[in-house]
Amino acid sequence: MPTTTLHGKQHQCRECYRNFNTGNELFKHLRNKCYSEEIRQQINKLTEHITFSTQDGHFQFKVLPHGLTNGPPTFQRIVNQILGPNRCKHVLAYIDDIIIYSQNFNEHLKHIEEVCSLLHEANFKLNVDKCEVSRTEILFLGHLIKAGTIKPDPNNIRGLTDTQEPTSAEEAFRFVKAAEYYRKFIPKFSIIAAPLHQYSPETLQQQKINKKLKFELSVEARTAFHQLKKTLTTDLILDLPDDTLPFKLQTDASVDGIGAVLLQITPNGDRPLAYMSKKLTKTQTNWPTIEQE
Repeated sequence: MPTTTLHGKQHQCRECYRNFNTGNELFKHLRNKCYSEEIRQQINKLTEHITFSTQDGHFQFKVLPHGLTNGPPTFQRIVNQILGPNRCKHVLAYIDDIIIYSQNFNEHLKHIEEVCSLLHEANFKLNVDKCEVSRTEILFLGHLIKAGTIKPDPNNIRGLTDTQEPTSAEEAFRFVKAAEYYRKFIPKFSIIAAPLHQYSPETLQQQKINKKLKFELSVEARTAFHQLKKTLTTDLILDLPDDTLPFKLQTDASVDGIGAVLLQITPNGDRPLAYMSKKLTKTQTNWPTIEQE
């Protein structure tokens, strides 16, 4: 099978398996350096199909290489099974990125010991260089979590606010999709971003055309672009939910769309947990307000 070698971070080389990736259930070797025997057997069975030949002979991977399409979801299921009932109680995992959270230091040490024991039993090893222990503030999946609050990663926000005005439909689409990752922090996001969504490609052919098509933003799209950038510069911060306190959901509807905010009722007043919004379809605009909300 012909392959292409790509150069990654830290001077690593990785093979590209785009042609092989269609319709296969595969594993992926990430930061962990060792797997259980059951996982190893499945990997060996799989890597028989991605062996390669050189002038020096035939070679087969002993571990699963990067780039195979179903690796991440399969690995996620494995990690979820390993963490078992502890998952969502004091530990969360996104593929090989694990976060342990606790109320105090002693409890934190206990939770760390529990999680490390589970990983050890599964014959998983951690990359010590990428581990952070006993932090009061942490970056996780593009979010900064600290003292019961969550906010966007400032570096990601800086990348969005530094974006120049789009010169093609593809650039407009890429900007609004990137900003959409933080939509829960922005009230009425769908309504604000609606003019930019008109540049979303509906087909693969349209996506190819959008890459080359130069254009000028409409007045409405330009206004939406700059309004989103301005909103992203504000203090976007939400509280983390507390199951011991009551919640409140507020909704609103207009001719353009619907919006909602999930609030936590606290002694210091209502605190926002998340904002939600959606642009109405042509049919939905005919609904009475009570049904829209």
